[in-house]
Amino acid sequence: MKKYALRIVLAVVLVGAGIIAGVNWPTTLEAESNAAVPGSADDPVVTKSYVDEQIAKAGGSNGGGTTQPETGGASAKLDVVSVPNGKILIANEGTEVVVRSGKAVVYSTDANGIADLTDGKDLTNGKTITANHHILFPRAGRGITTAPTYKGSLTVLVRGSYVIQ
Repeated sequence: MKKYALRIVLAVVLVGAGIIAGVNWPTTLEAESNAAVPGSADDPVVTKSYVDEQIAKAGGSNGGGTTQPETGGASAKLDVVSVPNGKILIANEGTEVVVRSGKAVVYSTDANGIADLTDGKDLTNGKTITANHHILFPRAGRGITTAPTYKGSLTVLVRGSYVIQ
């Protein structure tokens, strides 16, 4: 019985000594405790206005990618355009259009058409353009006009350059 009690006491002493040594012994975690505290002089808080100011100073780049200049009166915003009945809106390459009101059809001088990005279809000359669909003009010289049976004007949103003929 004495042997058994001695073993238990010895085990308790060893476990206790291990815990005390583990708590007091330097570890790799203590080396990281010297890291900068957020908001201190070593790691300052940066505000959105400061970041915006620095981006503006750097030339307005939005993430380090290359930017292509706009050409020929192209616009980065959506313009509300009214297309009178019988007139054709001729879009340049890369122009985007959304028909908001009226009945529009595709105008194209060749067999190719324009891309309906909403439906994922190619619309060729004379095909009806569904209202509120996102249309992309892959090449210049293609456009939209009013449907032959429609007597009103079209209201469209345009991003990019175009002419009305």
